[in-house]
Amino acid sequence: MNYYRTSLLTLILCLSLFTAIAQNTDELMFKPLFNGKDLSGWVDVNTSPDTWKVEDGILVCSGNPIGVMRSDRQYENFILEIEWRHMEAGGNSGVFVWSEGTPFKDNPLTKAIEVQMLELAWAEQHNQTDAYVHGELFPTMGMTAIPDNPRGIRSKSLEKRCKGKGEWNKYVVVCVDGTVKLSVNGKFVNGLRASERKKGYICLEAEGSEIHFRNIRLLELPPGITSEAQTAPLVD
Repeated sequence: MNYYRTSLLTLILCLSLFTAIAQNTDELMFKPLFNGKDLSGWVDVNTSPDTWKVEDGILVCSGNPIGVMRSDRQYENFILEIEWRHMEAGGNSGVFVWSEGTPFKDNPLTKAIEVQMLELAWAEQHNQTDAYVHGELFPTMGMTAIPDNPRGIRSKSLEKRCKGKGEWNKYVVVCVDGTVKLSVNGKFVNGLRASERKKGYICLEAEGSEIHFRNIRLLELPPGITSEAQTAPLVD
C-alpha cells in the first residue's frame, strides 16, 4: 500500500513539474545559489568568519564551530542541485530546506527538513547498523513530516549510492508542496511528504568536519497554497 501511495505522489509531483515548466518556459531556469567567487546571497547565522571560505570556485566549510549558514531569502517550491565531498572519514553535514534560518533554542542547528550528507565511514565509527547511510531525510527540532522509507521519524535511502572521502557526490533535491524527493548521484532513492513547513530558508551545515560544496543552483517553481503557519518566520 505504501509503495503505491508513494508512486502516485511521485507521479503527481512529476505532472505538476511538467505543467509548471510548460506554462512558464521563459521564466523557469536554474540559477546559481553560490557564484564560485564569494559568499554573496548567504548569511552566516552562528558560525565564524573562518568557517566558510571560497577557494578555486569551491565553497569550503571547516566544520567548526557547529552551526549553519542560510540563504538570504526564503524558497517554497524548487529543485536544488548541489555537489559535495567530505574531506575526513566519517564526516557529517547536510543541507536544510524549509528552515527557520535560526538556531533552535539552545541547539546550534535549525528547525527544518534535513537532507543528510554522511561520509561512508560514519556508520562504522559510531557503531551503527549498515542501514544507517547517507541521504537520510528527516524533520528536525520537533518539525513533522511523513517518511517514505521509515526508520523512526527519518526516511532512509533505499540504495547506497554515495562515494567516499575526497570524491564528489551530487544531490538533486525536489521540494514541492510539502513533499521532498532526493536523487543521489543520478537516481531517486528517498523521499518524505506532508512536511509541517512548506516555505523557508535553505541552510548549509557545519558539523565538526571539513566538507566542500560546488555547483549549487536552484530552479524556483511556481508557489502553491501555503498558509502563514506553513511558512517559516522571516529573519531580519
